[in-house]
Amino acid sequence: MLELARSPSPGDRDRLLLALADLCEGGGCEEPQTQPLVRDVFMGLVGRVEHDIRVRLAWKLAHARWAPPELVLLLVRSEIEIARPLIAASPVLGDQDLIHLLVEASVDHQVEVARRPQLGAPVVTAILDQASPEVLTALAGNTSAEVTPLGMERLVSLSQTVAALRAPLSRHPALTLDLGAVLYAWVGETLRQTLSARFAVEGPAFDAAVSSAVAEARGGPGDGASPETDERAGMDRRVIAKLKGGGQLRPGLLMRALRDGKLTLFTIALAELGDFSIDEVRQALDADSGETLALACAAVGVDRSALPSLLKLVRSLNRDRPGKVGEVASLNGAASLLDRDSAARAFRKRLHGDRLNGWGDFGAG
Repeated sequence: MLELARSPSPGDRDRLLLALADLCEGGGCEEPQTQPLVRDVFMGLVGRVEHDIRVRLAWKLAHARWAPPELVLLLVRSEIEIARPLIAASPVLGDQDLIHLLVEASVDHQVEVARRPQLGAPVVTAILDQASPEVLTALAGNTSAEVTPLGMERLVSLSQTVAALRAPLSRHPALTLDLGAVLYAWVGETLRQTLSARFAVEGPAFDAAVSSAVAEARGGPGDGASPETDERAGMDRRVIAKLKGGGQLRPGLLMRALRDGKLTLFTIALAELGDFSIDEVRQALDADSGETLALACAAVGVDRSALPSLLKLVRSLNRDRPGKVGEVASLNGAASLLDRDSAARAFRKRLHGDRLNGWGDFGAG
């Protein structure tokens, strides 16, 4: 090693740096009296060696408790190939070091922070606050991270707009039944099957959980809207306006919106399709009977055979509203008595206070 230190060759300098790392692995470099010397030697050499040597050094230091903090921090701010093994495992890095990387480093570095095993709660909170989709997705896949119940709730909420979160969250061990019900409301059929199988519930049991959890997380149509809800409604209105302007707004969107857990989108689409006001649709959604909403859907051309399924989906997203008081046994058979115009007139009569004695009177207009 003495000969390597005296050599002017860059290759010898590279070998010296790695040899020093091997020597420290054998012990002695953790002693307080040797730490300043170790730091000065490594810091003096590391800036003058090739990229691939710094990569090899990073792997050697990944689990080293003796590694000088200044050296580790220098390397983790380097290219991601150098930083990766240290971000993943270095015991020298504390929560504040990792949080600084989230603020100062590239997205690739941030993703590696989110993947770090046994990630601490303060770092998890910082990731959630930044809400970067790539970093959130890496966190969702890190089952050893210290994600609090509130943190898991935030991840599930964010998964409504960050689709990549949904699959890892459906498998996450911290996902509860209630949060699984919220997630269930906006995932596709494959993940719905995964969630149903995981929680060993199906049919009415999971529908009830979905209804309760989603209503609490999102609020019903008549609830005061949060800024997030306002923003989502604004986006939904723009989507509907674009579809309508392009001649692509059709009744089939209503069922798709409900299957995706998008009650606001359903509300706006139904109002546009039927030339109803949003308030009229909301009254139908909160009515004591599903007949009023079924009439509105029949008026815009929803297939009569789809009405029972449609009402079931609406209830699962809307606190079990509309109710079933006075609802006839077969919506399919009753609604088939009406054409679209008659259904629209009957919808408005029922909504605005005209008393009708059952489905058979609706055709009178």
